Amino acid sequence: MLRISAIIIFCATLVGCGMSEVQSGEESTRYSIQDFGVLPDNSPEVNKTNLQKAIDWASPRGAALWVEPADKPYAVAGGLVLKDNVSLIGVHGPTPRATVHPEDKVPVGSVFAITDEENAFLTVKTSTQIKGIQFWYPNQTITDPNAIIAYPPTIKVAQDQRVEGVFLSCLSFYGEYLPFDFTASANYACELMTFEHCYGYPLSGEFIKMDYVYDVPRVLHCHVNPGSQRWLGGQYSKEVVDAVIQKKTYAYTINHTDNAQLIDLFTFGTYGGILLGDESYGQLTNFNFDCVAVGILKQGSNTKNRNWQIAQGSIIANTGEPLANIHPIIIEGQGHTSLSNVEAFSGGNAALSTVPENMSQDFILVRGDQKLTVSVWGSRMRNYFSESPITLENDQAMVHFAGCIDKDEKFFNRVYQ
Repeated sequence: MLRISAIIIFCATLVGCGMSEVQSGEESTRYSIQDFGVLPDNSPEVNKTNLQKAIDWASPRGAALWVEPADKPYAVAGGLVLKDNVSLIGVHGPTPRATVHPEDKVPVGSVFAITDEENAFLTVKTSTQIKGIQFWYPNQTITDPNAIIAYPPTIKVAQDQRVEGVFLSCLSFYGEYLPFDFTASANYACELMTFEHCYGYPLSGEFIKMDYVYDVPRVLHCHVNPGSQRWLGGQYSKEVVDAVIQKKTYAYTINHTDNAQLIDLFTFGTYGGILLGDESYGQLTNFNFDCVAVGILKQGSNTKNRNWQIAQGSIIANTGEPLANIHPIIIEGQGHTSLSNVEAFSGGNAALSTVPENMSQDFILVRGDQKLTVSVWGSRMRNYFSESPITLENDQAMVHFAGCIDKDEKFFNRVYQ
């Protein structure tokens, strides 16, 4: 007989992270993973076996498993499968600087400690959710770029079935290499993936990889920063951040998507902010890509619907390449790009190596040999080296600037066609 852990919730502090609101004095009942023998003092292998048994039990019932908070993380081996209909729910909102035990340098609460270097930690299937949990890699380096452990993904999408409806909320990562690998295939394309309020600093430079995720994927309020585990042992060293940038990857990669919704995204100290691939379209709003070589790389494979509306953002491009290769925005391929109220500026930063000039080459590079169109409205452009804010290397491109401000603090209104 399972012991049912009753958790009395007196205020809905986690409503914003997807938790259901519960009125004062009412009870919310969940099945604790400790009831299935997942315990802080167990070995990773024992906890993996017992947690998988709990998931197997919960799947046909559509049950939620409560990652009961503890003063010591749960060590769990990788290779878990979160089967259909199961929820893993912890106590936390996002914890961007880490929770810390008052005496030991370990995170506390709903925490999984991961040391498995061979297996992805958790593979998700349909109608699953994970929220309020911290993922900690205690063996990962903070200071030595030569000692970075290239762990498998923390959370990945199943490769053997079409996955629909995954909700990932209020998740924090410390020492991870690739938190989210949602690279599916044409045979098993996915739908309706939501990532919200997730924090970390991936040592691969890739926070969310998404491919073949159709029908309105959403990435909301996510934050990439090398200070993500500052209270656990210190911020990542300048040398580690430089090594991450040299991988020439993008914090967010979106491809083969239908009308992706990307809102309130932040990255600091990765080579690229976001890559909007050939087979994608959608909206990107309210973003900050700080200390990158390339803020946005927008591609496109046709003129019908490979279009992006990009608005309300800031890009600081100043690292990772010689000055000539540093571009806040790159547009190539086909389709249309609308940029509205997107600011770019540059400068130095002690947390990583920046170019001596402390500027970018330009504001936007348009390249290729196929027809594409770009509209730029009301954008503030400064700290670029070139005479013009645009480097135009595509004689088929049509570009229109209106109401923009250049590096000399003058209006920049131009049409190239």
